[in-house]
Amino acid sequence: MHFEPYPFEKLNELLKNIIPNKNYAPSVLTIGEPQFETPEFIQKALQTASPLLKKYPKTTGEIELREAMRNFVKRRFNVTLSDAEIIPTFGTREVLFNFPQFLLFDKEKSVMAYTNPFYQIYEGAAIATRSEVIHLNLTQENDFKPQINEADLARCDLVILNFPNNPTTATLSLEELGAWVKLALKHDFVLLNDECYSEIYTQSSIPSLLEAAKAVGNENFKNILVINSISKRSSAPGLRSGFIAGDQEILKEYMKYRTYVGCASPLPLQHAAALAWDEESHVESSREVYRQNFAIAKEILGTEIPEATFYLWIDVGDALAFTQKLYEKYNVKVLPGEFLAREDAKGQNPGVGYIRIALVESSEKTKEALMHIKECLGE
Repeated sequence: MHFEPYPFEKLNELLKNIIPNKNYAPSVLTIGEPQFETPEFIQKALQTASPLLKKYPKTTGEIELREAMRNFVKRRFNVTLSDAEIIPTFGTREVLFNFPQFLLFDKEKSVMAYTNPFYQIYEGAAIATRSEVIHLNLTQENDFKPQINEADLARCDLVILNFPNNPTTATLSLEELGAWVKLALKHDFVLLNDECYSEIYTQSSIPSLLEAAKAVGNENFKNILVINSISKRSSAPGLRSGFIAGDQEILKEYMKYRTYVGCASPLPLQHAAALAWDEESHVESSREVYRQNFAIAKEILGTEIPEATFYLWIDVGDALAFTQKLYEKYNVKVLPGEFLAREDAKGQNPGVGYIRIALVESSEKTKEALMHIKECLGE
């Protein structure tokens, strides 16, 4: 198997011969990792649960964690899940890589479609399953929402959406998600929405694909799955707590598969994660910081405040040259958009010309970095 280098490896290669201006403190706005302290109650829960390290964790996850996740889904999306309709996972990256391998194992000439730009693990799963890939390009012309080509979808075994979207920040309405649910049933493909940014919204809460399934009458979530994670929501990526939820017929067999994968979460992490999934005030505090950062960006760069995520997706023309110049002159790192996308069948890479900026620092550091970006744009 041949895997592409990750975007951050490509960035290191792009900048390797550049000496940054030492008159400025380094500012790294490349990775979607919140640079805030994990809330104290989560840290204390992890510490007090350390005696549980003497026990093996179950692949199915502890009851308290499963209940906390189901409570979250009910509280946030008004969707009641049975215990058979959710599986705790070790974050979501492992799911996005191994679930397609499980699902497509018996498929000859499998076909995957996913949004482009994308989280690179989608591509990794396509390579591991030897799947043909159909890119769903997200461009300014389509408002960064995937255009529907039913002839392509009719060939698909698995379609991965990512809304709220990383990196474009686009969202889909309940009605738009519902249209995708209907397509999954019509053409009998499995539809998975990566919802890891669902809790980082700036105004109104963001709908889930599970809500959309209910809204169009797909009460049993046939062919419908979502994943979500605590990493962005609780500034706790190290807890590695996520879940996959939806179609219980698919999840029943996937659960068997997972017993062989060996990725059960350690019990102290499960205990701390359960408390985090069940608590909302700390999430609102995080959202307020991101709102402030977006307001700062609007004031400095004139960018619109997106509905969700903590990214800016900005067209700068020659993104590679701009990224190098910004690092050399101001010691600020951003990520060229073309590293997050691929050329489609027509040779078009929808990330070309864009940079992704992660607003994951304090408002003070964010303001300083964005001022440097403004200066660089103006030169």
